[in-house]
Amino acid sequence: MAVIQRTPYQEFAEFVTSSPTLEQIAAFRLSNESDARISYLLQANRDGVLSPEEEAELADYTRLEHLMRIVKIRAYEKLGRS
Repeated sequence: MAVIQRTPYQEFAEFVTSSPTLEQIAAFRLSNESDARISYLLQANRDGVLSPEEEAELADYTRLEHLMRIVKIRAYEKLGRS
């Protein structure tokens, strides 16, 4: 049976729909697999060897990272942390 890898968007969607606490939101991180994929794409971008599909994937991850930062900042604010 093949293992289906979740995309970072799927990971984040699954996490936020699991009713996490503010502490869990502040501590959320993508899986090691997603981190590795993003690192690969960033390096390929620096090397100038991204395919058009990979460029689109990297742009999606950039948007997701921005959203995750906003959510984490709001969680920290509600927890009374700066």
